[in-house]
Amino acid sequence: MKVAIAQLSTSVDKASNLEKAIQYIAKAKGMGADFVVLPEFYMVLATPKTGVLPAEAAEPLDGPFVSALKEAARKNEIYVVCGMYESKAGDDGRAYNTTVFIDRSGQLLHSYRKTHLYDAFSFKESDTIIPGENKYKVVETEFGKIGLMVCYELRFPEIARQFALQEADVLLVPAGWMSGPMKEDHWQTLIRARAIENTMFVVGADLVGPEFAGRSLVVDPMGVVIASGGEEEALILADLDLERIERVREKLPSVKHRKPEFYQ
Repeated sequence: MKVAIAQLSTSVDKASNLEKAIQYIAKAKGMGADFVVLPEFYMVLATPKTGVLPAEAAEPLDGPFVSALKEAARKNEIYVVCGMYESKAGDDGRAYNTTVFIDRSGQLLHSYRKTHLYDAFSFKESDTIIPGENKYKVVETEFGKIGLMVCYELRFPEIARQFALQEADVLLVPAGWMSGPMKEDHWQTLIRARAIENTMFVVGADLVGPEFAGRSLVVDPMGVVIASGGEEEALILADLDLERIERVREKLPSVKHRKPEFYQ
């Protein structure tokens, strides 16, 4: 299973962002990737510094942005995962922070609305984002079971554990991880921790730019970094040996050793 991370910058120009996404989807296919993962809210850069509100740029799941991604997935016969802002009827002030999961045929398999919002480090995502109420569920593919969570949710081990209990093979984590003191260290440490404690592959796809850390990475079930990026735009390819999961779990059956009766 080959996964490409499109570690990209984004901007307030939605059309330009979409054009670049389509280019990188084609590039990923040309490199032999089965999946391409773009960052959180890649659709548009809606932050206090840009003055753009998520609700102003948001679209429904059948809007032009997702429709174009679906067509690119179909044309290139590749799975596409990408962050966007999803509109909600009746709420003109906020939007969902949604990640779409599209299959090779261009069908929307799953859309995940971020549940744990980034109200930390002097930022308050909940001012402009509606918290999702969706269940954490794996997506079944011909390669294996895939889990999906977003950025700040790395700090909540309970979420990744829900996917481990559903026997997920890979956890995809689109992110807009903010740069700053200790944050890059937290990003990499938390991705490795989620991989090690759940004995699964974890793919962290981060934005780059003045506000974001970059440093996207892919970690195997033993916590080994098998691919990573720096602070610039890049297409990062990793070959995930899914048989490695069972070999690691034979040596380290920690998920099976859980004793839920003590965790109340």
